[in-house]
Amino acid sequence: MEKNVIVSILCQIYGELLTKKQYNFVNDYYNNDFSLSEIAENYGITRQAARDNIVKGENKLFEYEEKLHIMENMKKQEEKINEIILQLKDIQTKNFNYQLKNKLNNIEKKLNNLV
Repeated sequence: MEKNVIVSILCQIYGELLTKKQYNFVNDYYNNDFSLSEIAENYGITRQAARDNIVKGENKLFEYEEKLHIMENMKKQEEKINEIILQLKDIQTKNFNYQLKNKLNNIEKKLNNLV
């Protein structure tokens, strides 16, 4: 997975644990696609100061993930759900019982809502 995507996801998961300034800078940079110059101008600081705050925020996000593993666990859960969905589809195609197909279809829909 690309670093930008990872940091964006981590920011969604752990963003509330950052300082307000770190959150705003990381969020603006990764989720709002602001440049360092735009962030610096918006906050009345230098580009270097903006970059330093972003790097500190990134480091904190990775530190939280290293300790708590929430994103990693979410990814594993999503993979397991997708495996179950594939197995359900396989059963549906091989089974001619209408009621069972309906039940399996309902289970599949509920699992898809979890992903």
